[in-house]
Amino acid sequence: MFQIRDERAADSAAREHLLDLCFGEARFAKTCERLREGRLPAEGLALVVEMDGRLVATVRLWNVEAGGIPALMLGPIAVDPALHGLGIGNKLMREALSRAASFGHRAVILVGDAPYYARFGFSHERVGTLGLPGPYAPERFLALDLVPGALDGADGMVRATGRVVPMTVPAEEFRVAA
Repeated sequence: MFQIRDERAADSAAREHLLDLCFGEARFAKTCERLREGRLPAEGLALVVEMDGRLVATVRLWNVEAGGIPALMLGPIAVDPALHGLGIGNKLMREALSRAASFGHRAVILVGDAPYYARFGFSHERVGTLGLPGPYAPERFLALDLVPGALDGADGMVRATGRVVPMTVPAEEFRVAA
């Protein structure tokens, strides 16, 4: 049995270990990392999955502006590879999107595997003429309208917005990957 809950500061080391296991050091070189640097996740949208007292999955969403339209950027989502196929990622993703919608967010973007994220409604078509500030595979740039038409007319570069990491918070607590 697993439990989805809000991420806590005490989860930092376990989350970083899980992200290293799933993505390795290359995660710090990704374009989406540039949008997260120095920022805190969107309020109430940093979630983890705990199983038998152990952190086994994580997801965070971040405030961005997508071509002039407020949106969220999802990433990373990671599930312990030993637990793939149990539906943990699916339930975590659905919880994150449900919370985002309930908090009044209107759209979510991400860079990821299109066939995987299509099941949640993400598509490359909703990205339209948006771009990211750095290298990325265009076919992996996906978007989802939580409110129909939320990204209509979005044009231009995605940029970071939202809460800045306070100087008193150790930076390693907020390192993440796409």
